[in-house]
Amino acid sequence: MKRICSSSNETLLGLDTGEDCLAKPVQYAEYTIVFVEEGAGIFHADFGAFPFKGPVLLFSTPLQMIYIEQSAPSKLAMLQFHSDFYCIEYHKAQVACNGLLFNNIYIEPSVKLNDREARIFKNLLDELAEEFDVSGCDEIVMRGYLQLFLAKSSSIKTRSAANLPDPEERDEQMEAFRRLLDQHYLTLHKPADYAELLAMSPNNFTKRCTKYFKKSPSAMIQERLILEAKRQLHLTRRSIKEIAYSLQFSDEFYFSRFFKKFTKVSPQSFRQQTGISIVADLPR
Repeated sequence: MKRICSSSNETLLGLDTGEDCLAKPVQYAEYTIVFVEEGAGIFHADFGAFPFKGPVLLFSTPLQMIYIEQSAPSKLAMLQFHSDFYCIEYHKAQVACNGLLFNNIYIEPSVKLNDREARIFKNLLDELAEEFDVSGCDEIVMRGYLQLFLAKSSSIKTRSAANLPDPEERDEQMEAFRRLLDQHYLTLHKPADYAELLAMSPNNFTKRCTKYFKKSPSAMIQERLILEAKRQLHLTRRSIKEIAYSLQFSDEFYFSRFFKKFTKVSPQSFRQQTGISIVADLPR
């Protein structure tokens, strides 16, 4: 693996072209992008299981539990970056990927590519690999390649989303669940609560949700709460106690147990590993 490291030997930017990368479940402190040039399988990210066929890009956020189950031999390359090297929230004007490629529980964490687009990304990774081999590689140049990679990915994802889906594939009740969850995730924590609001039986609701989002309602409810917790841990300097109360937990210890059960790390460990974004210190 080629890496740029911090003074404490943590990966700031890394490129791994080993075809067995992500063969086993792992958590990285970095944002991770997998370029699948060819092959097929299932991308597992926390509770989600997403079938894929190359060429495709797969995305995961820091400390998600991820691995790839290959159903056909795959040619992979894994690009990783730490938020200390490139903050996607700070650079959102240049690369609108936060909530599109990363940190979105509702859409598949992937970008499907045509052959021409696949060649573009392969060339970018080849050039990045060459830059790693240059003695004293220039971090500004490396950030430029990374920003171009993310911007291109976001552009393709946005164009794909702009194409109206097949009406038969769109489930209006599940779209309503998406809106309800964003409105009530702090107070409604049971699938039955949302089934009642949607006038659906709990069993039907669970089946429709799992089919549409590829995750169960309970997993989505937990993920939505954890997503906000991660956002506050990374983008603010609020204390763990303040974050716990803002998420309506009775105390910081209950919040820490809930967070660790889902992420396998404590809120403090998550903050230490992912860092606090520079946007936390910007005037609001």
